[in-house]
Amino acid sequence: MLKHLLVENFILIQQLELNFREGYTVISGETGAGKSILVGALGLILGRRADTNVLQDKEKKCILEGSFQIENLELEILFKTNDIDFEPISTFRREITPQGKSRAFINDTPVTLSVLKEIGDRLVDIHSQNQTLELNDASFQLSMIDSYANSTAILSDYKKRFSEFTAVKSELAQSLEQQANALADKEYKVYLFDELSAAHLQEGEQEELENELEILTHAEEIRSRLVQITSQLGESDPSVLSALASIKQTLSQAAKYNVQLESFCNRLDSCFIELKDFNQELQAIGDSISYNPEKIEQISQRLNLIYHLQQKHRVQTIAGLLQIQAELELAIVAGDSLDEKITTLQNRLQEVEKQLSLKSEELYQKRQQVIPVIESEMLQLLSGLGMPSAAFAIRLENLEYFTKTGTNRASFLFSANKGIPMREIQKAASGGELSRLMLALKSLIVSRAMLPTVLFDEIDTGISGEIAGKVGAILKKMARTMQVIAITHLPQIAAKADTHLLAYKEETDQTDTISNLRELTREQRIDEVARMLSNEKITTTARAAALELME
Repeated sequence: MLKHLLVENFILIQQLELNFREGYTVISGETGAGKSILVGALGLILGRRADTNVLQDKEKKCILEGSFQIENLELEILFKTNDIDFEPISTFRREITPQGKSRAFINDTPVTLSVLKEIGDRLVDIHSQNQTLELNDASFQLSMIDSYANSTAILSDYKKRFSEFTAVKSELAQSLEQQANALADKEYKVYLFDELSAAHLQEGEQEELENELEILTHAEEIRSRLVQITSQLGESDPSVLSALASIKQTLSQAAKYNVQLESFCNRLDSCFIELKDFNQELQAIGDSISYNPEKIEQISQRLNLIYHLQQKHRVQTIAGLLQIQAELELAIVAGDSLDEKITTLQNRLQEVEKQLSLKSEELYQKRQQVIPVIESEMLQLLSGLGMPSAAFAIRLENLEYFTKTGTNRASFLFSANKGIPMREIQKAASGGELSRLMLALKSLIVSRAMLPTVLFDEIDTGISGEIAGKVGAILKKMARTMQVIAITHLPQIAAKADTHLLAYKEETDQTDTISNLRELTREQRIDEVARMLSNEKITTTARAAALELME
C-alpha cells in the first residue's frame, strides 16, 4: 500500500508531503484545485512517461517520491532479478530535469522505466475517466476477462509465440516475393551469364588484341620503315655499321700510342656489338610482320564482341564484365538456395502456428471458465449499485485468425431494465451506468489480482443521490481488503471515507497560484461534506446532513 508521497515542483505543486493510511481515502476540492495532480504524480512514480511540461518552475528539477509497503506481495524475486535491495517499505522516485531528462530509482538504485513500470503495476491500479470510456472497446473488455482469470502467464507466453509467428510469417512473405522476382528474372540472368561465360573473357585480353590489331592494320608501313632502317644500318654503301667499323680500326691504331684511348676503343666495341644486334633484331621483326586480312577479321570480331558486351552491361573493361559474370552466377545460385530457405520457413511457421493454436485454446478455455462467474458476480454488484433488474452477459467469439491476444473477441452485453434486450455496452449504457459497470468490474478484478492499492479518478461521473451512496458503500467494502483512494465531487462518496484529503489552491507572494493537499480533521470533514452538499455554502442544515451521512 501507499504510505507516503513527496511531490516537488510538479505542475501547480511547489512542495507537498502526504501520509496515507489503510482503508478508504477520498480526495475532494473545488474544480481546478489540483485533485487529479495526485493521479499524474503517482502515475509517473509508477513508470509512466513524462516531459518538461510537468515542471512548475522550469529552472528546477521535479522530484516525485512514493513509499510503499510491499511485504507479502511476493516481489522479492523481481527485486533480486533487477539487482534492487528489497525493503518491506520501499521508496520509488522519479526526477525530471529542466532539460527533459528523466531518472528513476527504487531504494536509491537506478532503474529503467520499464522495470519501474513492471514493479509499479503490481502495487497500484490507477483508474481514470479515460479508462471508463475504454470499457466500450472490445480489446479492453477481453483484457478485463484475462485480469479476472489471472491469465497473465499464459497470455505472456502466447504473445511471445505470436511475435515469433508474425516475424516468421513476414520473413516468409518477403522470401516468397523474392522468389517470384527471382523466377521472373532467372531466365534472363541465365541468358546473360551464359553469354558472358561463352565469351571466355580473359583479363588483359582487350589491350593485347587492340595492340595486335594496330600492328596488323599498319603491317606494310611498319615493314617498309624497318627495311629502310636496317638497310641504312648494314646494307647501304656506306652503311652505319661499316662506317663504325672503320672508325673503330682507326681509333685502335691511335690507341697503340696513347693508353687513355684504350677505354674509348672498348666503349666503341660495345656500341658496335649493340648496334649490330639491334639491326639483326629489327630485321627479324620486319620479317615476322606481314599483312594478314584473315587475322585482322578474326581479331576485329573478337573485339567487337567485347565492345558489345561492355556497352550492353555499361562497363568499360573486361574486369567489369568478369565481375558482372560472377554476380550473375551468385544471383542464380542464391535463387536456387532461396527454395531451401522457403521450405525451412514454411516448416517453422507450421510448428509455431501449432504451438500458437494450443496456447490460444488454453486462453479460450481459461476465459470461458471464468465468464459465468463474472456474469453472476456482476449481477450481484449491479443490484447493489441500484440496478436490480440489470442484465449482464459476456459473449466470447472465436476468430479464424490469430491476434496479439489470442483468437477471441469479447463483447460485454448489458441491459439496465427488465424486458429490454441486452445490447453491447456502448449502445446500451448511459454515462452513469457505464461508471457503475466499470466500478463493479474493477471491484471484481482488483480483489482477485490482490493489488494492495486502487485509485479511482472520478468513478462517480454521471451518478448522484442514492446511487452515489451505493457507490460509496462499494468503495468502503473494497477498502476492507485493500487501500482505496477515490477522487470525488459527491458528498455521499466522500462521507464514507476513513480519511479525507482536501485539494485547494492558494496564491503566493509572487502572485502565482499553487495547489496543495491537506488531511482534514473530523470537524473539517463535516464542513467539507456540508460544502459538497450545499453548493459551497455551509449551513447548519448542511452540517447536520453531512454528519448524518458520515455516521
